[in-house]
Amino acid sequence: MNIVDQIKEHAQQAIKNVFEQEVGYELLTVNSTKPEFDGDYTLVLFSFVKQLRKSPEQIGEALGQNMVQQFPEFYSSYNVIKGFLNLVVTDVYWIGYLQHNFAKTTFTIPQAKAKKIVLEYASPNTNKPLHLGHLRNIFLGWSMAEILQHCGHDVVKTCIVNDRGIHICKSMLAWQKLANGATPESTNMKGDHFVGHYYVLFENELKAEAQPIIDKIIGGNISGYDEATTTQLQKLTTALSKATDEEKQSKIKDDIKEIARNQTPIMQEAKAMLQQWEAGDETVLALWKKMNGWVYEGFDATYSRIGADFAKTYYESETYLPGKKFVEAGLEQGIFYKKEDNSTWVDLTPDGLDEKLLLRGNGTSVYITQDLGLAQEKYDDFKYDESSYVIADEQNYHMKVLKLILQKLGKPYADGIFHLSYGMVELPSGRMKSREGTVVDADDIMDEMNLVAKTKTEELGKVKDFSEAELHELYETIGLGALKFFLLRVDPKKKMIFNPEESIEFHGFTGPFVQYTHARIKSMLRKEFADANITKDSTSLLPKEKALVVLLEQYDTITLQAAQEHNPSLLAMYAFEIAKAFNTLYAELSILNAESEEKKHLRLQISQLTAGVIASTMQLLGIRVPERM
Repeated sequence: MNIVDQIKEHAQQAIKNVFEQEVGYELLTVNSTKPEFDGDYTLVLFSFVKQLRKSPEQIGEALGQNMVQQFPEFYSSYNVIKGFLNLVVTDVYWIGYLQHNFAKTTFTIPQAKAKKIVLEYASPNTNKPLHLGHLRNIFLGWSMAEILQHCGHDVVKTCIVNDRGIHICKSMLAWQKLANGATPESTNMKGDHFVGHYYVLFENELKAEAQPIIDKIIGGNISGYDEATTTQLQKLTTALSKATDEEKQSKIKDDIKEIARNQTPIMQEAKAMLQQWEAGDETVLALWKKMNGWVYEGFDATYSRIGADFAKTYYESETYLPGKKFVEAGLEQGIFYKKEDNSTWVDLTPDGLDEKLLLRGNGTSVYITQDLGLAQEKYDDFKYDESSYVIADEQNYHMKVLKLILQKLGKPYADGIFHLSYGMVELPSGRMKSREGTVVDADDIMDEMNLVAKTKTEELGKVKDFSEAELHELYETIGLGALKFFLLRVDPKKKMIFNPEESIEFHGFTGPFVQYTHARIKSMLRKEFADANITKDSTSLLPKEKALVVLLEQYDTITLQAAQEHNPSLLAMYAFEIAKAFNTLYAELSILNAESEEKKHLRLQISQLTAGVIASTMQLLGIRVPERM
């Protein structure tokens, strides 16, 4: 039991002793005491003032006195400040905790209410390689799976591959037109990079074909289109002529650009290819399988390098057909409806949303079609309590729609749908765009991180006794660790800007700083082992020693909080705070040449526990910690 739970139990007992009343556990709030006040932990008193019919000050004084009397080995003193009971925990308790835990090699948290959780992450498209944005998704998903599993939940990692759709046909069509039979082998390119190259070539051709159409429309010539398109263009061109605000003009021009793109010959060819694919055309399917195979080989190499794994991989090409059955069922139940063009929709306006397209008039599916089928397939496979989707915040609306449709269909698993929404990653130069080929490929950024790790490490001049193989592994460990830490240290809900140079510094809030702290401790422990035979009452803790031990004891609490809030950044911050506290202790207090043998082994115990907690915390973030640096 962690110290916060123990304090709550003591408080419940004290309330019963003093006031002869029972207070619910949910009313007890215990926080770390603010630095400006004397104390280690603070019991908030306001929540049970009404029940006890006393002022917060009266309650605090009575409880503090009783708790110090009843648990003298636990509390040394207390003070009450404006409705808060600040408790000072004895050095005897902290030394006892240290002795009991310093040699631990595993840190697990049993969970009384364990859930079966299916967690989906990665979700790549087979028209391009994994990029920097995917890395935030993958690191976040993998880390959350590990954190939840560490807290006792049964977690299944899954991936959905978007292996069909118009974007896939773009790469296929460009390869047909421009490749002259080239392959990844013949060009010495990684398969996913090879296919992504043709996606960019398609977009370049599409842009060239669209520009004359855009110029023609903006110039006022909107003839030659079908009735619906002409009507839409009339509205847009009229709005454009009246718009005075630059931002509004830009938005209207973007809408015109999208219509123009859909009118180009090359886009019409891509749409025709998609219809051929869905009709089972053998030639199109053969090309699709060949190009997807190239991409999967590339994905597997990247996944292996970053340590991503999946218990099951789903494919959109296999889930969109069950999704169509959902649409048929919804039509039969009167939940969905058809429009004049034969497209199928659901009206969510009574729920504060909008009308949502479920199936196009030509019978081809949209993303929500596939997601409906996938939700059912996951439930059939795993009978989950919770199904978490790690998807960028651009899809917040989409995920609300998915959950609401499943609820309307009466699916038993609908309430378990959870969207782990996260902000997009941008570069200092701005947002990445696949269409324009301005994304940063995952493989390229990892290579760059390794190079920066090599440069920074060599500047410190501490690797002269490493072999070439050891240096290669070290640079990979530091570079990838820095990348993961930088992408995970930010609250998932926030957007972020990635800067490789900033992420790999050996000082400050970075992965290498935490890794270096671990290596420093391990180097010291290779010289001296901690003696387990320190008696609780034989020594006391100096402020820096106590501060670190108090922090180390919070491991379970922080990890549970990270699981409940779906927020690995809490663990990144925690690892950094531990590393910072240890380095402060190390700079101010000698360990191997301590003032007494007792103190030396006390600090060695603190050091050993620090290394263990750092290693466990970083492992939950997917980051290796080296034994030496």
